[in-house]
Amino acid sequence: MKCPHCLIDFHVFWQWAPLSWPNQHTRLKDVGADRWHVQVTKCPTCDESTIKLIAYLNEQVVRDIQVWPKGTARAPLGKDVKDSFASDYREACNVLADSPRASAAMSRYCLQRLLREKAGVKHSDLSGEIDQVMVSKTLPSDLAEDLDAIRAIGNFAAHPIKSKNTGQIVDVEPGEAEHLLTVLEELFDFYFVRTAERAAKRAEINKKLADAGKPPLKAPPK
Repeated sequence: MKCPHCLIDFHVFWQWAPLSWPNQHTRLKDVGADRWHVQVTKCPTCDESTIKLIAYLNEQVVRDIQVWPKGTARAPLGKDVKDSFASDYREACNVLADSPRASAAMSRYCLQRLLREKAGVKHSDLSGEIDQVMVSKTLPSDLAEDLDAIRAIGNFAAHPIKSKNTGQIVDVEPGEAEHLLTVLEELFDFYFVRTAERAAKRAEINKKLADAGKPPLKAPPK
């Protein structure tokens, strides 16, 4: 099974229990099943649980409903991604199928917090903060283009509320919610994962330099 939280494959072991309620036979007949089970398993990699409801009719599975998480993460996030950002990202992923508008609102809110904390932009609306990042030229060109495209895909000119009130649930353009998630994934990799990898490599080199009696490398400016 592939974990719907971290997308890592693992050998699944389900724990299960039957469900029952008053007037059981009437209720079950209404939904086309004669019994239900709840199944729970836990991923050994991320330690997150997956919960399903399984309906049977004449010993055959007729419904298999994943109730937690409601969706599947689009990509496994690096362990170095800050929990508050990872939580917002996963929530945006989980509601995407049910409400692209809600997903986009959560992603815009997460993006604005990320740019303020990691890119050090001055507080403005989201469009203005994207401008600041573009001017700083601190992002790789392909990532900068993807970030800048958020305004065009979201049609900020026609819908400025998306920029001024990032958490507002408003109509989205086709592909807007998905693109926001893609940009968040790319920015997480740039600001968290690559930074941690560079720090680990620098620490390894500095250990070798120290063993040789040499001065350490200087840490890059923040």
